[in-house]
Amino acid sequence: MQKNKNIRIIRRNVMPLGLTLLAAVALASCDDSESYSDLLRDEEKAVNWFLAQQKVETSVPADSVFLTGPDAPYYRMDEDGTVYMQVINPGDSKDRPKDGDKVLFRFERQNIKAMYNGIGSGSFGNMDNLDSSIGATYLFYGNTVYPTTTQFGTGMQIPLDYLGYYSEVNLVLKSYSGFTGATFQSEQSSCIPFLVNVKYYKPEY
Repeated sequence: MQKNKNIRIIRRNVMPLGLTLLAAVALASCDDSESYSDLLRDEEKAVNWFLAQQKVETSVPADSVFLTGPDAPYYRMDEDGTVYMQVINPGDSKDRPKDGDKVLFRFERQNIKAMYNGIGSGSFGNMDNLDSSIGATYLFYGNTVYPTTTQFGTGMQIPLDYLGYYSEVNLVLKSYSGFTGATFQSEQSSCIPFLVNVKYYKPEY
């Protein structure tokens, strides 16, 4: 499809319990004309539209060896299909983070729902400019408590379960697994999915 050329973010070239709880919170802020279930349906349509233009694998490889590169498939990474991953570069397989390790990352993301609706979504992130308002970003692998980690949601950690430092991926993140910090709360309540290009780095001490 022609639109496919415009949506690649590669640089230079039954409901889960957590989702049910999120629904309860979101209902209070949703417009009366559109229910939370409507928003979820819209999100699903947008994600399906994007994935229909890609190669898709419905499960992680049994040997955890992913096809890589700009034409690699998007792998469904969780049972509920809230995260899909395309591996651009697997990084250093002999140097991978352990639980609690600090992992630096840079990212650039686009709003898939806006793309689906033909609205120029632009991009947002610190991939090319660490002096932006975002600044440096990092997480502690395996941690689900520190705000510096949890504000980026669960989806951003999933690639590190399989890949090494200096890896690069494209992630399709539905709102349930997406960014959760105070700045991004409206994205979750509005069920906005994102296409996120991410590179992971090892801190230099």
